[in-house]
Amino acid sequence: MENSFLKVKNYLQELQYNIIQEDEKDGVLVIEKHSEGINKLFLICADPILIIQQYLFTVKHDDVAVYKSLLMKNQDIIHGAFALDESGKKVLFRDTLQLENLDINEIDGSLKSLALLLSEYSNKIIEFGK
Repeated sequence: MENSFLKVKNYLQELQYNIIQEDEKDGVLVIEKHSEGINKLFLICADPILIIQQYLFTVKHDDVAVYKSLLMKNQDIIHGAFALDESGKKVLFRDTLQLENLDINEIDGSLKSLALLLSEYSNKIIEFGK
């Protein structure tokens, strides 16, 4: 069976993402594709899953309206969802995929889902981050 890290790395290269950092030992790749709005997106091979995660903004003040808006938008996201980090302040895009049968279409779908979210919802994300 092919090494999951190398398989993911090869898919990302084939999809023409810039790999800006990698750590094979820890299974971490950091990518960007500015034309898609993707900046410092982390892909973590944590067998049996691939975690896809990008920091979006920090919530300055607990605001029910912001959280409600994010949860409502989650229903429109094709792959992945908004999530909060452990501090409850950083809003992330996060998706998980199974590594065992992973193919290029699955990674592409998740990354395109994020790109679509960023293109449709960027004004709100900027507003929430202020």
